Amino acid sequence: MSPGALVLVATPIGNLDDASPRVTAALAAADAVGCEDTRRTGRLLSHLGVAAPRLIVVNEHTERDTVPGILDRLARGERVALVSDAGLPGISDPGEVLVRAAVEAGFAVEVIPGPSAAAAALVVSGLPTARFVFEGFLPRKGSARTRRLTAVATEERTVVLYEAPHRLARTVADLAGVCGPERRVVFARELTKLHEEVWRGTLGEAVARVAAVEPRGEHVLVLDGAPAPAEPTDAELVAAVTAARATGSSTRDAAAEVAERFGVGRKRVYDLALGPDAQVGVSSSRRLPKGSST
Repeated sequence: MSPGALVLVATPIGNLDDASPRVTAALAAADAVGCEDTRRTGRLLSHLGVAAPRLIVVNEHTERDTVPGILDRLARGERVALVSDAGLPGISDPGEVLVRAAVEAGFAVEVIPGPSAAAAALVVSGLPTARFVFEGFLPRKGSARTRRLTAVATEERTVVLYEAPHRLARTVADLAGVCGPERRVVFARELTKLHEEVWRGTLGEAVARVAAVEPRGEHVLVLDGAPAPAEPTDAELVAAVTAARATGSSTRDAAAEVAERFGVGRKRVYDLALGPDAQVGVSSSRRLPKGSST
């Protein structure tokens, strides 16, 4: 018997015609399909003309419980396809736990790539795409949410987030609070569907928009990265070394500490510390010639 395989299958995020021929072939060849919603996946299979195989509910509540049964199927040489309601499974959708279990058990894991709401929103946003970070859904409350918001505020790469319509107003207000109202943001919703919408503006404008227009459908938020911190001046570096020396650090250690803190070269900081403008008492810290007195 040939070894089984877990096949991750990307499904359309809106328009069912975005399903590739490989998606149809992979689902048709599957002995079973893991899915979040059997009715939604059933409609997709019907649209593709695929006779429905065994459907297994794999959602955020059941994923861990389905692992043993799916591994048993793989051990029998079956091909098990995994889909989410939309997009690529494992990206803010079930899949990560099952993939890890299959890999650890030594089974093949394949992927049929395709639509992704995060990637689609990013490339249509008009914001920088060379370097970006995917944050998914923010924690809903508590210190975990605060930490993530703080990290997003200082992130220099473009940030992609997901949010539900009933939580959009709070999230946009929180982002405006930590990032400032002038940070650029893009809303993308209903991508590939009849009422596709892409809105661009600042976080301040986004707060006003959400208050005036009731959000509908899940949103992808694409947030401009934070501006890079200004290059520290020589005077700032010298002052930082002075403060470090005041705590008892040697000139060399103080320079190393300041260089790491400001993200600049150690040689630059050390040369400044030894220069004529440095008020760090360097002369007294240098080794005195033998026979000299203080």
